Parts: sequence; structure tokens; C-alpha cells
Amino acid sequence: MNLIVLFYAGIMIATGLLFGKIAKYLHLPNVTGYLVGGLLIGPSILNLVKADAFPGLEIVSTVALGFIAFTIGNEFRLSYFKKVGTRPLVIAVLEATFGVLFVFVGLILYFLIVGDLDNTTLRFSLVLAAIAAATAPAATLMVVRQYKAKGTLTETLMSVVAIDDSVAIVLFGIFVAIANAIAPEAANTPLWIQILMPFYEIIVSLLIGGAIGLILVLGCIWFTGRGNRISLVVAALFLTIYVVDLVGGSQLLAAMAMGGVFANLSKKYEEVNGLIYFVTPPIFIMFFVLSGAELELKVLLVVGLIGVLYILFRVAGKVFGAWLGARVTKAEPKIAKYLGWALVPQAGVAIGLSLVATQVLNPDLGAKIRAIVLSATLIYELVGPVITKRSLKLAGEISVKG
Repeated sequence: MNLIVLFYAGIMIATGLLFGKIAKYLHLPNVTGYLVGGLLIGPSILNLVKADAFPGLEIVSTVALGFIAFTIGNEFRLSYFKKVGTRPLVIAVLEATFGVLFVFVGLILYFLIVGDLDNTTLRFSLVLAAIAAATAPAATLMVVRQYKAKGTLTETLMSVVAIDDSVAIVLFGIFVAIANAIAPEAANTPLWIQILMPFYEIIVSLLIGGAIGLILVLGCIWFTGRGNRISLVVAALFLTIYVVDLVGGSQLLAAMAMGGVFANLSKKYEEVNGLIYFVTPPIFIMFFVLSGAELELKVLLVVGLIGVLYILFRVAGKVFGAWLGARVTKAEPKIAKYLGWALVPQAGVAIGLSLVATQVLNPDLGAKIRAIVLSATLIYELVGPVITKRSLKLAGEISVKG
């Protein structure tokens, strides 16, 4: 019996705990510590977690992303959105869309200027730009709770981050489908199939996730014990991921749909979500540490300018999109002025989408995108919470000192 995977899992959890604690002492988000710790024990530095172990550890990322998407889905409570209206949805769609468009246009202009625009770099630009939509809800909400922020900007911000990653997943699915459609090997695929594939992926994912979410609702009525309900959620999530992958759907969208159905139809969703928090910490720690371990420092040497463009254009796109969304929905001036800046943090879902990107493009370009996203995540997670705090403070919604 080969137990080396258990060794790697133990090393990653221990590393995450240690560096998460160090990050807290330095007043940084825990995820930053996890990524740095992963980089340290990965092949680029200490090589405690070797490169040939990554394929066997992919299941960690898959499960972690499933739980992240399920949690996002739980934020889609119809009763809440009936109360706040369509404003958060409009803003979320516009800030995510313009984040993607700004990065895509910036990258295309760059490749035109350097004379390197071809089918390969076009596909690269599509996939990397699609990741720009994602935000890190955990980092944003952490700042809100830590400083006890209150007000219309805070309420809108919390609604937008609940929607943002679901919009990001949809945009990513569409852009990746386009990148696949223009791949040389897809030249013989009928155009109508290329156009319908993204919609097939979205619809089948929502249907499967929704159906299993309904089963989860009924199961939580029958099973009343805490342990049974935790086990039921884990089983439902695992089955959702497997079935949707089997039919070519999106695991993230399906898990999100499962969470949305559960949150809207089950009276026990808050209690069950509280129980899930006891299951996910080691999974998330391994996910982020593994993501850091997979970062190759040598790749960073060749992604410099493209990485800078990604970081700057993503922020510019989100700030503009949030401003436009606020103006269109006639929101308060402070929402238009500050909301976009509070959406800078980017972490979990973006890292997961970069993992998918490695399966869409060739290994070299896939590794390049992953390096860019991980590098950007380190920067966003370092400065993002500070910018979020500053935005809320300038809007007059933080009264706690610190």
C-alpha cells in the first residue's frame, strides 16, 4: 500500500497551519500564508512536495472548489434579493464583465504591439481574461466583520460578492468554450455546436445541481443527526461533481446550483452550513498550500509584463463596471465611487479556474496562466483587504479604530 499521499496531505496541512498563524501575526489574510507556505515546500524551493505528486492530489482542488461553489450558492436566497432588488445583480454582472473585457482588450493590444497575436495568444487571452471576473468573498467579508462596517455601501458590497463568483463561473465557461471552438483541432466542429456548447454546459450543470440539491433538502428532513447531515452534504457534493463531470458540465456551476436550491427550500440550511464549517478547514488549507506549491518561480521570470497588465486592467475593469452599474441603478454616489475598489481581492475561485485553464491550453501556456493568477493572488490578497478597508472608511461606514 502506497501511503505517500497521506504524507503529502499531512505536510500541507501542517504547513498551512504554521504559515496561516504567521500571516495572522503580520496582519495578513490566512490565504496569503497558505500560498507562501506552499511555495516554500514545493518543487521551486524545498521540494518536500514533489511535482510528480500533483496529479494524485488534484482531487483536493476538485473537492475544495466544490465546497466553495456550494457556499456561494447558499447566498442565493430569493427572500433576500426580493428585499434588496436587482441592483446587486446588475452591478455584479457589469463589474465582472468589464473586468474580463478590460483584461482581454489589454492583452490583445499587447500582443498586437509586440507582433505576437495569433490563434495561440488569442486563446491564451480569452482564458486568462475570463479568470479576471472572480473576486474573493472571504477576504472582503473578513474586513467588513473585523471593522464592523455598516451602511448602504457595505450592504451592496456583501450582496455583490455573493453573486460575483457565480457570474465569473458563467463568463469563464463561455470564454473557455470560445477558446476551445477556435482551437486548430476544433476546426471541423460545426459552428452551431460551438455556439450551443457553453449553453449546454450551463443548463445541464444547473439541472444536475438543482436535482441533487432537492434530494439534499429531502434528506435533511429524514436525517436529523448532525453527523448524518454532514455526511449527506458531503455525499451529495461528491455525487454532483462526479455526475456533472461525466456529462461534460461545470462542476462549479452544479455545486452552486445545489447550494442555491438547498438554501431556498430547506429550513435547516443555516444549521447545516454551520456544521460544514467543521469539515472544510483542512480541505481549504490543503487546496491553497497545494496551489502555492504548484507555482514555479522560473515561470514568473517570463510572465512579468503580462502579469502586470492582468493585475492593472482587472482592477480598472472592476472599478469602471461597478461605477457604471451603480449609475445605471441610480445608487448612492458613494457606492459608485468606492464599491469597485472593495472588489480587488481575488483568491479561491480564481485559483481553481486557473487549474481548469491548464487543461484547456497547452502545458506551457497553462502553466503561464496559473503562475500569473497565483502571483496576482498574492498581490491582491496583500493589498486587497487594505484597499477594501480604506474604501469603507472613506465612505464613512467604518467606525471601529484600527
